[in-house]
Amino acid sequence: MDGNLTTGDLALMRDNNGFEGNGFFWVFALLILMFGGNGFGLGGGNNALADQMNQGFTNQQLQAIALSSANNNYETAQLINSQTNALMQQNNTNLINAIQGFNSVNISLQNLQAKLDTCCCDIKTTMMNKWYEDERAKNVALQNDINNYNQSQYILSQMGRFVAWAGSGTPAGASGT
Repeated sequence: MDGNLTTGDLALMRDNNGFEGNGFFWVFALLILMFGGNGFGLGGGNNALADQMNQGFTNQQLQAIALSSANNNYETAQLINSQTNALMQQNNTNLINAIQGFNSVNISLQNLQAKLDTCCCDIKTTMMNKWYEDERAKNVALQNDINNYNQSQYILSQMGRFVAWAGSGTPAGASGT
């Protein structure tokens, strides 16, 4: 018997007026059955109680071990979670640094491109100015030649008839006279 009274057990022990004379006997019999039937500590009844106590202590130890294992699992999970968070933060920091590095390289390339564009424009402008000055100098020289020719023509026209002398002292156009 497991120590629990059923309604049938109570019906046997009870009549209309409460417990009769033999009701006490039934209560006593049920108590004996609940505690192993070997008497209250008389002889071998203690073995069942000792086994139950040992089983209770064993169960308590197993529960303590299970609780300790669960606590260790929780702490391990927390440490792994903390480490994962730290690694994720480090990874995010590395990504941000890499992006900033790429941005810096892009800015440097843009600045270099702007300098190259300016440099090319400066070189082209310098070359164009040199070409312009060379052409201007040629133009000035040609203009000077034209001015000299016109001036010479003007001077000759103002002198009248002109006959050139050869190196011998005689006129080039005269043949001995």
